[in-house]
Amino acid sequence: PEGRLARLMENSELMILQKAHDEFNSKNYKRAEELYTQLIESCTKSRDCSAHDLAIAYNNRGQVKYLRVDFYEAMDDYTSAIQINSQFEVPLYNRGLIRYRLGRYRVEPLHGEMCEKFLPLNTAG
Repeated sequence: PEGRLARLMENSELMILQKAHDEFNSKNYKRAEELYTQLIESCTKSRDCSAHDLAIAYNNRGQVKYLRVDFYEAMDDYTSAIQINSQFEVPLYNRGLIRYRLGRYRVEPLHGEMCEKFLPLNTAG
């Protein structure tokens, strides 16, 4: 029974994630953010979610925040996505892009190589 419950929860989370994607793609950003938040909160409580899906939810919620120019909140979500899945390159790029836009040109030591690959520093004076 526990395995069945876990599968039902996973299917429910996938449905929420898909609905959030649909809302985002339809430019219903407020509803998309609500759904991503719902998924994040559900996963945080149950601790029985796919780390991959949770990282995607954080990254995509960060995109919504980025689009409304809430850069610091977006960076928090991108950081959460990176902490969950350090191999997920999209939030690394997204966070680097915000730092670039904010004038923070320093490359992070932990992810320096990856950030430089996606966002080379302009060293020409």
